[in-house]
Amino acid sequence: MKSVDALLAGLVDYAGLFPPASEDMRPALESYASYFQGPDRTALGRFIVPIARVKELEEAGGDLMPRGSRAAPWRLSVLAAEDVRAASEEMQKFNCRHSSESRDGHAVIDVVELKASTVDEIGHQRQDLPPAFTPYFEIPISGDVSPLVKAIAQVGARAKVRTGGVTPEAFPRAEAIIRFIAACQQQAVPFKATAGLHHPIRGEYRLTYEPGGPTGMMYGFMNVFLAAALLYAGESEDTALAALEESDASAFQFADDAIQWRGKRIGAELILAARSEFAISFGSCSFREPVEELAHLTRRARSTDQ
Repeated sequence: MKSVDALLAGLVDYAGLFPPASEDMRPALESYASYFQGPDRTALGRFIVPIARVKELEEAGGDLMPRGSRAAPWRLSVLAAEDVRAASEEMQKFNCRHSSESRDGHAVIDVVELKASTVDEIGHQRQDLPPAFTPYFEIPISGDVSPLVKAIAQVGARAKVRTGGVTPEAFPRAEAIIRFIAACQQQAVPFKATAGLHHPIRGEYRLTYEPGGPTGMMYGFMNVFLAAALLYAGESEDTALAALEESDASAFQFADDAIQWRGKRIGAELILAARSEFAISFGSCSFREPVEELAHLTRRARSTDQ
């Protein structure tokens, strides 16, 4: 597998329902259905939906879901409310209604995204969730994340980090993100990221799609996932921090067998291992924006090298 393909495989969980896109359900599902069949489908992850809107999803998009026992299902990630037990029952019923033999379309909820700020919350919510669902716990990263990441490891769950938002204040410090990723690496906890990662390289961008909206420094998804790969490979937190803060696109070179950043060679096999075992995905309200910008970046870098 080529290095860029390894980076992109299943990378983008589509969150079109959420800001700044905030699409209605039907248009978001039509977009997901298009991406699911499109030329960049290998980069597409799950469709993210709040538990309160699962029924709406069925009503608005049942005709769009794949059909037939051999058809690959849509995979959904559900944001669960505080009542995890009730959410679990609803999700199990959804999966029964949309099994591979269903005439109502084939889809499966297999990931649940939760929020927790204490060790006890992680334990209690995990107990209420059946083992068929993979949980991600979004935790605060402003302080010492080690106890929370350790608790996530102890219950066999995964972690989630919020890397931005629609205001400059929503973006955490780079050091906090690296501490989070390093804590996950130390505890062998896979993680996902969410928010503010529409672009491959860190830089100043508009934070919303509204004309005249605010701008701010956004992290690049490539920065985040290559920093994670470096930590996964045993590089120092200082090195990973420098990779996360890199804003010069020319510092990245792309070859079939590796991505290189300022003398650090990150091979395709390492990227694939880090992506499959550690740095899993990120949620984005746009799918086309990150995928197309990365394609443009790699084409430009290769034309410069020739």
